[in-house]
Amino acid sequence: MKARLLAACSAAAISVAGMASAQSSELTLCWAAWDPANALVELSKDFETQSGIKMNFEFVPWPNFADRMLNELNSGGQLCDLLIGDSQWMGGAAENGWYVKLNDFFDKEGISMDDFAPATVYAYSTWPKGTPNYYALPAMGDANGWFYRKDWFARPEIQEEFKAKYGRDLAEPTSQKELLEIAQFFQGREIDGKTVYGASIFTERGSEGITMGATGALYAWGFKYENSPGSYDMQGAVNSPEAVEALEFYKELYKTGTPPGYDNAYMEQSLDAFKSGQVAMAMNWFAFFPGLYADPNTGGDKIDFFVNPPQNVAASTLGGQGISVVANTDNMDGALAYIKWFANPDVQKKWWSMGGYSCHKAVLDDPNFVNTAPFAGDFLQAMGGVQDFWQEPAYAQLLLAMQERLHNYIVADQGTAQEALDGLIADWTEVFEDEGKL
Repeated sequence: MKARLLAACSAAAISVAGMASAQSSELTLCWAAWDPANALVELSKDFETQSGIKMNFEFVPWPNFADRMLNELNSGGQLCDLLIGDSQWMGGAAENGWYVKLNDFFDKEGISMDDFAPATVYAYSTWPKGTPNYYALPAMGDANGWFYRKDWFARPEIQEEFKAKYGRDLAEPTSQKELLEIAQFFQGREIDGKTVYGASIFTERGSEGITMGATGALYAWGFKYENSPGSYDMQGAVNSPEAVEALEFYKELYKTGTPPGYDNAYMEQSLDAFKSGQVAMAMNWFAFFPGLYADPNTGGDKIDFFVNPPQNVAASTLGGQGISVVANTDNMDGALAYIKWFANPDVQKKWWSMGGYSCHKAVLDDPNFVNTAPFAGDFLQAMGGVQDFWQEPAYAQLLLAMQERLHNYIVADQGTAQEALDGLIADWTEVFEDEGKL
């Protein structure tokens, strides 16, 4: 078996080297600055060895990532040969010609999108959505999930008090409402001489934070952007009674279950609150879970993980990205060679082992996958029910409107949930009218 694997890897190396030899000997890959990017640097050393191409990396902190990369693409810059860009960018990147359409390349190299998890192909690769028009290879599966202080949950005195109050054992929540009860139970509680709080959630206004957090509740209640896909018919979907209830729930979670002053928090603040022992639970992207588990203070046997709980439906907010070839690269052959190399199942298995989240079925469908990490099974479950924000070319305007409406209602106490969602429909209708979609 080992000999056959080595032979296969050698053949792949020869193929990669052959593809990449025609142009420049360097590539720059652009992505956000976070743990998976560091893992990709290490993984890519194998590509450098096989191809002779030097890999350079441009990693931008998350708060600045979208602005920096979208400005780069829109200005026709040549910083990036390869870009791991957010799913929401797909419509604009395809329609503006920023990304190379990869269908012919996939056909030539025998790369099949059937080999990747369907949800990731749909979200990270296609435009228009669901059509066989591919502008990226699924690269980094991700969803918004939860983690908690397993050691606190297990304490007999806490278990006893919780059961007396709620009539059930303190355990991972099986619904959004159970999650709220647990957060409220821990809110202001003293543990080991320190006041702790229920949960760290996303409330940030400036980029995408509060939208990515609140949609975890909205999707779980059954929220939809349109009454039927592609219709832009939002009335009764965006502002449905279920959506109103979900938004009211998220505001109550914020008001009664989060640390004081937690009014502008996203990824970093959620991680800090948990690692510093402030909260019993926290939401964040699965991408951070390997690092959380390895944390010397709150990881290991002190932590456990769970999927975003359902309420009316099982659903999670989609994260993650595909990897695309930037259309104006000056090393097209090298960039395509990297895509071919990255699509190899053996590379994908190594990617998962190093902390990246593979979307390849050779990894995800392995019967032993759920045993490879304490959050592996949760990841599979979450990716089976992910939902994404608009991927329209005007997504930035759509996102800014939702950020403002949600933050004003949830954090700033302005108006009602119904008014916030009605106003959001008005905002989005104006954007789609300007785009000629309505």
